[in-house]
Amino acid sequence: MTRDRNGDGDEGRPVADLHLHTTASDGVLTVPELPAAAAAAGIDVVAVTDHDRVHPSLDAPVTERDGVTVIRGVELRVETPAQRLDLLGYGVRDTETLRAVTERIQTDRKERGRKMVERVESHLGVELDVELREGIGRPNVARAIDESDAPYDYEGAFEHLIGNDGPCYVQRYVPDFETGVAALRESCAVVGLAHPFRYPDPEAALDRAADLDAVERFYPYGEGSAAAADGELVERVAAENDLLLTGGSDAHDRTLGVAGPDAESFAAFAARVPGV
Repeated sequence: MTRDRNGDGDEGRPVADLHLHTTASDGVLTVPELPAAAAAAGIDVVAVTDHDRVHPSLDAPVTERDGVTVIRGVELRVETPAQRLDLLGYGVRDTETLRAVTERIQTDRKERGRKMVERVESHLGVELDVELREGIGRPNVARAIDESDAPYDYEGAFEHLIGNDGPCYVQRYVPDFETGVAALRESCAVVGLAHPFRYPDPEAALDRAADLDAVERFYPYGEGSAAAADGELVERVAAENDLLLTGGSDAHDRTLGVAGPDAESFAAFAARVPGV
């Protein structure tokens, strides 16, 4: 039995998954598939946080699909002088400011995807079957490489071709931190920092969290990793800056609930997002 929103059930089990991706960006889940995936994970609240895009079929900040509460969110990459960070916005309302930011990013994403596909095809002499659409990201290109005649699987595509130092990598437009935060604050009930230990300088990333509402505490970094052992640092930063603790699986596949907030953390988060 999973722990319910009032705190009953298995101690420490996630009660929600507040970080996942769908086919609107570089995931494989569709919105109609969310209820079954959530049920399989034993959760009844999910947040759809596609990369640099608000899911076009979610028509309100919070909706219900077959008994599952679906929070409309977004994961927005931003630039700081030190490094790039990912911000998570929850309970998204449609605003002109956020729309302008995401539309500029998506136009650039499609052009970047086209250039990467052309470079891979020229580099390897293969043809890739990939749709150059809004939401396209490197995982889409990597899957196409894996399915082509190229001598690389999904991981090899990143390692040898489209990783940051790869011969087919293409840089993309990323808004600055201040622009991203301003757009999210205008449109979202909660704005948080995603996966602080995935950045080159986690402490600098956590310093930026002080300007936000939340920080991702529950995240599947990998068992035994240094990041997995540093939850106390995140909790200390959150306590010092009055931040909510969020979390999720960051699923790009169909497996939800790998990580997420416990009942206490979720209750504090839900109190800030109308309709949850």
